[in-house]
Amino acid sequence: MSADEMTGTTRPESAVPRTPSQARTKVEALLREWLMPARGGPDTKVVGDAVLVTSELVTNALRHGGGMTSFDVEMTDDGCRVSVGDRSDRLPELASPRDGSGRLRIGGHGWRVIRRLARSITITPEANGGKRVSVLISLA
Repeated sequence: MSADEMTGTTRPESAVPRTPSQARTKVEALLREWLMPARGGPDTKVVGDAVLVTSELVTNALRHGGGMTSFDVEMTDDGCRVSVGDRSDRLPELASPRDGSGRLRIGGHGWRVIRRLARSITITPEANGGKRVSVLISLA
């Protein structure tokens, strides 16, 4: 059940955040609203993992995906589902943790972080091009 179904509210579909910060704020607010009455308060690790994954998904869409086309966050019985659409048909790739000279790379670890923290990842092609990456972050 989504948070909207629980509260009887709807989110405007046009409310796509423009920055990672705006997306993180949406996810954090929903988690705090949903976890406060249902679980006795938010677990800072869960909230931290969810906002980090959200930030990485949005950053990847902006940097590598040609821009963000959609954004959605919902609560389910299994956790927090965050979905980000972008304009690129190219699938995410794991970057090498080292640069060409063998030194540890600064940056380029976002997909690795997402894979580590997400319980499941689904990548779906969009009808008009691009893709939608949906991740489930466990609440336990």
